[in-house]
Amino acid sequence: MDFFTVLWLVVGVVCLVVGAEFLVRGASSVATKLGVAPIVIGLTVVAFGTSAPEFAVSVSGALSGTADIALGNVVGSNTVNILLILGLSAAISGLSIEQRLLKFDIPLLILVSAIGYVLILNDSVSRLEGVLLFLGLVAYTAWLLRQALRSESRAVEKEYQDAVDAVEGRTFLRSLPFQIFLVVAGLGVLVLGSQLLVDSATEIATSLGVSELVIGLTVVAVGTSLPELATSVMAAVRGQRDIAVGNVVGSNIFNLLGVLGASAVVSDNGIPVNSEVIRLDFPVMVAATLILLPICWNGFMIKKWEGALLAVFYVAYVVYLVMESGDGSAPDLYRGMLLIVVPLVMIVFGTTGFQGWRRHRAEVGRRSVPG
Repeated sequence: MDFFTVLWLVVGVVCLVVGAEFLVRGASSVATKLGVAPIVIGLTVVAFGTSAPEFAVSVSGALSGTADIALGNVVGSNTVNILLILGLSAAISGLSIEQRLLKFDIPLLILVSAIGYVLILNDSVSRLEGVLLFLGLVAYTAWLLRQALRSESRAVEKEYQDAVDAVEGRTFLRSLPFQIFLVVAGLGVLVLGSQLLVDSATEIATSLGVSELVIGLTVVAVGTSLPELATSVMAAVRGQRDIAVGNVVGSNIFNLLGVLGASAVVSDNGIPVNSEVIRLDFPVMVAATLILLPICWNGFMIKKWEGALLAVFYVAYVVYLVMESGDGSAPDLYRGMLLIVVPLVMIVFGTTGFQGWRRHRAEVGRRSVPG
């Protein structure tokens, strides 16, 4: 590994972020000029645009034969989104949760995560399974659009109108040809950035003796999650605390259905699955997803201390990965602490979440009683 390898890694990450920004700006402006409703733009272009880096990197990895980076990017990005991004965003100001997320989107994410885990148990994700996953994304998007167009929620309309206005307000040249150019340029920069990131990450992994899987789960996953990090943290800082959670949940669903699905489709023999993903990394992602439900039921918020704890868990997970990749075995004390502390914290979250759900049901019951 030399200086230029690290430089190309950084350039690749920058290209991904810039390319995604160009793509979202251009596509949102084009859709606005064509008369597409802001809510539709928000649920498609703006929401899925933040997952464009994951899509570009994983598909590029699948095409180039680096399946560990392709799969590690998906699993790692989802773990980063929940533990690190939601954790940091909640630690800033706490995050409020819409009841719709609790009743539909988060349970759907849990279901999709469970389905994904079942699919990888045979050590691969086949092309047919990839097609089915991608069709699931199409169905989910169609349902979102139908619900949004039928909804008369002014809050939802304003949320996504603000997102589109922010995109429009930062664009100096607003002509339709220039916006189309932004879309094309964004796609091109995304492709370039993904190739640079995959190639440099592979070389770094080889030179350091670290597996491509670990690089995909950490460096690549964090790099491709920068748009979600910027969106969620800025939303939390500005007080738009419900946008941060919806952004992460939607992005994770897109990663599992769209990114993993497309990667399996374009690969010659599907995506082979490393045994470590089955043993550790996918279960960690599923556990992080599961813990969202009881946390969010406790007062319909992710509190500051809960967010800080999620971020600490992510750091502990990365430290474990690095230790394991170094000499092949993390210290027994560290492993033992994780095996004791993590279940205890999950029990606490589950208990407080159940109590929050009971309080909510009791409140609903009181409101339904006449007089």
